[in-house]
Amino acid sequence: MPIYEFRCTDCGHVFEELVLRSSDQQDPTCPRCGVSRVERVLSACCVGRGGGAASVASSCVPGGGFS
Repeated sequence: MPIYEFRCTDCGHVFEELVLRSSDQQDPTCPRCGVSRVERVLSACCVGRGGGAASVASSCVPGGGFS
């Protein structure tokens, strides 16, 4: 289940959206202004060396990645 990053074309807010299945995917709406005019953006990711597990940078986690 990938998490995609979107940018609202109206207010510019960047947010993440969990996509359960591509066939069920609806257009996400901006959580700030409620508009559904959004564009998917490429998000940065990194691979860490903490115990062999990979970590993904996220705007939800301060400092990026999971521990």
